[in-house]
Amino acid sequence: MDATAQIGVTGLAVMGRNLARNLARNGFTVAVHNRSEARTRDLVDGFGDEGSFVPAYSAEDFVASLERPRRLVVMVKAGGPTDAVIEEFAPLLEEGDIIVDGGNAHFLDTRRREAELRERGIHFVGAGVSGGEEGALNGPSIMPGGSAESYRSLAPMLERIAARAPDGTACVSHVGPDGAGHFVKMVHNGIEYADMQLIAEAYQLLRSVAGYSPERIAETFRSWNTGRLDSYLIEITAEVLAHRDGATGEPFVDVVQDRAEQKGTGRWTVQTALDLGVPVPGIAEAVFARSLSGGAELREASRALPGPVPEPLGEEEAARFADRVEQALYASKLVSYTQGFLQITAGSAEYGWDV
Repeated sequence: MDATAQIGVTGLAVMGRNLARNLARNGFTVAVHNRSEARTRDLVDGFGDEGSFVPAYSAEDFVASLERPRRLVVMVKAGGPTDAVIEEFAPLLEEGDIIVDGGNAHFLDTRRREAELRERGIHFVGAGVSGGEEGALNGPSIMPGGSAESYRSLAPMLERIAARAPDGTACVSHVGPDGAGHFVKMVHNGIEYADMQLIAEAYQLLRSVAGYSPERIAETFRSWNTGRLDSYLIEITAEVLAHRDGATGEPFVDVVQDRAEQKGTGRWTVQTALDLGVPVPGIAEAVFARSLSGGAELREASRALPGPVPEPLGEEEAARFADRVEQALYASKLVSYTQGFLQITAGSAEYGWDV
């Protein structure tokens, strides 16, 4: 197979598929590979008109299709699956080639992998990718950590496919060596846990104290999103609160399962903060709230306990209360970001990253 692809993506679940499509849409020739050949065929058959793809159905063909230095992006589950893919491809690579892990790996795993592959002359980049499925396709925020040499090779591609800040700056930067990128992505997720918890608490205050309906709260959030609270999370919260369940006609927030899951990055943030001796109470309480939501039966039982039932506020008083909630939400967001940035600073000092 001719070496015609500028970059390759292995692991074509939704995130990997969309990242490959993003690269192809931006003019790069992309080698694509998956353990299941069907996913490779589905990508090329369904989206082959979006750009130039080189399908590969074996590890050997995939590596052979890549130009030197080879740039190989791994988009599989963190942990054992990532190690397995690295061990499959590393023996086929040469000195100076680059493996990029775009998953939510623990930064200590990334440090270990980077050190092991460095001894073999292979660059290893742990790149946090933020923005979910839509971001992967249309422009994510990317947090790569690894050698400066590897970033110079990847930068033109990453800057092309990344999201753009309002001033046009690409949302990608070389965070630092070895695990720095995945560390920053981990803390980024921890801050997001806190952000979501704060929004949930603001909703609960507006509903329980101000007496607002979900639709009214959606209007309030839309109003907030035009000011200093402007953000993706506020925007989608308003959309969710305005949505009604198709089967029952009830507000969707009243019928959705009352339980939240977690992928682990928020928990890692808190555990690492304890190791570093950095207080992140807002992030920690958000992680505990996720765990609390899993005890649905216990929470249901507690609803029958006696206690005060607040009377809804009058219209004018409720409006004043909503303004105070907005102020509290804004202040709390600042605190959460500060806690996260302090943790990044401490991690950078501990591991010599100079983030």
